[in-house]
Amino acid sequence: MFQFLRELFSADNLLKEAFDASADMLREDYIMFEESVRSLRHSGSSELKFDIYAADKKINKYEREVRRMVLTQLSVSRPADVSPGLILISVVSDVERIGDYTKNIYELATAHPKQLAGLQYEERLCEVEKVITDRFEQVAQAYTKSDEALATQLMTDHKNISGWCDLVNKELIISPPEGFAVGDAVTLALYVRFLKRISSHLTNIVSSVVNPFPRIGYRAKEK
Repeated sequence: MFQFLRELFSADNLLKEAFDASADMLREDYIMFEESVRSLRHSGSSELKFDIYAADKKINKYEREVRRMVLTQLSVSRPADVSPGLILISVVSDVERIGDYTKNIYELATAHPKQLAGLQYEERLCEVEKVITDRFEQVAQAYTKSDEALATQLMTDHKNISGWCDLVNKELIISPPEGFAVGDAVTLALYVRFLKRISSHLTNIVSSVVNPFPRIGYRAKEK
């Protein structure tokens, strides 16, 4: 299957264009993520270096173009296996959702009057931010090169991120730590939730490398 995908995506057809577009979308997501996190966590204002809403619209346009190219290619060539086209449509859906969550992080920055501090969660929060930032490049590598080993490792690593995010949100709901203003606690809870969802969608993307189409977004079956 992986060899088939490589051959198909290296061919001169619309699926190759769609594949390249999906990789470009992921790069746009990365730029949006870095800037939105900087605005919320490392800046006293919500000013950005670019218009994040325009960037989000660009990603949405990419998604529509990928759908159009896949539909056109499958309609014209009528291949025996439509899985590659379906995989691409699934991937760009996850990429588009990542863009939405990065936009949501920026919107937190506009609503929160000052730089968000994690207080007793700060050290671990910085680690999670770093891991997710690195995951963008690693996911792009696993996806574009069909690196099954890297994809599998990234899928496994997501459990740690997800577990910590769930723990923090539970604590903030049940017994907020002393010293947390209500606005800070609400903002942190939403931010942690958005980080978890971004990591989840990144994981869904690499699951397309190791799973058949019906299991994209789920863990790999044990062999």
